[in-house]
Amino acid sequence: MTIDFHAAANRTAYAGRHASPGWGDAMRGIVDPVGKRVVDVGCGGGIYSLGWHELGAISVVGVDFSEQMVEAAREQATGLSDLSFHQGEATATGLPSHSADIVFERALIHHLPGYDACFAEARRVLVPGGVLIIQDRTPEDVALPGAADHLRGYFFECFPRLLDVENARRPSDAAVRGALAATGFRVIEGRALWEVRKTHDTREHLRQDLSARTGRSILHELDDRQLETLIGFIEARLPADGPIVERDRWTVWSAIA
Repeated sequence: MTIDFHAAANRTAYAGRHASPGWGDAMRGIVDPVGKRVVDVGCGGGIYSLGWHELGAISVVGVDFSEQMVEAAREQATGLSDLSFHQGEATATGLPSHSADIVFERALIHHLPGYDACFAEARRVLVPGGVLIIQDRTPEDVALPGAADHLRGYFFECFPRLLDVENARRPSDAAVRGALAATGFRVIEGRALWEVRKTHDTREHLRQDLSARTGRSILHELDDRQLETLIGFIEARLPADGPIVERDRWTVWSAIA
């Protein structure tokens, strides 16, 4: 089975947490967000739309193809007039041309069959000289082993078939760079990012997070029995005490329109 992004049961799967300070530092290392207009494509529940707001963007527009996700994002941004969300496709956002200084696409492109149309839409929305930032995992990111602070690696040690699922959908560095160049972007750069996903105060909090498959589409490939096996596998490899700081390794590409 795969995740149904349109199901009401999954509407908060990508909401309810905050982008880490380290992620914000990484974004500021690419572009100064203060006073900029940001479009967050594939915004899910608005976690990173709120992150750009906190970094000083003058306006943030979140776009997602799921009505359920958009509703969850609006709830998270209640009272913030400079954040708005609407339903749209990565290849057809419905936004005006040249209306953004920054377009951000996190954990989006691995869900797409190809990248050219998505990147072309981002270039249309950006002002000349605007910045497209893509954050996703490459097969090299996915292949890193599990550790107490890199729980995702344990997913593939416990269920090796999940690695085949990931490798089939994850973008290669060459494919992303090629599609960016083909759609007219220039000064294309890539860098690795270790991002703190979440700090779990206790093992039970981690267990609840994993059991709900929160923000982890790959876990929808497992049935409930298999998921319980995975949780036990992870718990056996964690320290007995103390908080669990969960990090993920990403690749971040930036390109100039």
